[in-house]
Amino acid sequence: MKRHVRGSQKKMILEHKKGVPSAINKKFLKREVNAAFISSVVAKKSNFAPLAIVARKDVLSVLVLPNENNIPDSSSATSNALASILGLKGEVVIGDRALKLYLENVKATDLAGEWKKKYNLPFVFALLCYNSHKKETLQIASKFLKTKHKIPQYILEHASKKTEISKKDILHYLEHISYELDYKALKGLNKFWKLT
Repeated sequence: MKRHVRGSQKKMILEHKKGVPSAINKKFLKREVNAAFISSVVAKKSNFAPLAIVARKDVLSVLVLPNENNIPDSSSATSNALASILGLKGEVVIGDRALKLYLENVKATDLAGEWKKKYNLPFVFALLCYNSHKKETLQIASKFLKTKHKIPQYILEHASKKTEISKKDILHYLEHISYELDYKALKGLNKFWKLT
């Protein structure tokens, strides 16, 4: 996203607020940030650009592990809501931990894959929402969607060291993510909102 922002100060601002989805959601709702990728479950009443985190089939990083008890993931209200909608019992796991479990072939259910099977629609995990700076946010989203993206090696290297996941596996995972909030993705999002 930084590539589509002019000015070094604005690029630095993009780095300012980081955290798990639940933490970013809280900061956004308190208007501590102007724009951010917000979990779908809390983005319903927010203004958003046509830029999203979309899974067209399996996502590999949002899983439910078999467990007699329902154990939500404190980092992701959207994933917890999705597991509930799909009637899946077990432990919800997201992010790097989930991707590692997938790569280790641990028995688990892919939430986006189950959503696709049940409703034949993509699942939208997050939306680029904004509290202010509408024009700038929409411009960044538009430029991002028109550009073919290649991740620089130094970023891949850093991510691989941080997560202990190989660069090859990170790239394979990213092939499962789409960013355009097209007609089908929007239909899937509205279905999710209707069910929550």
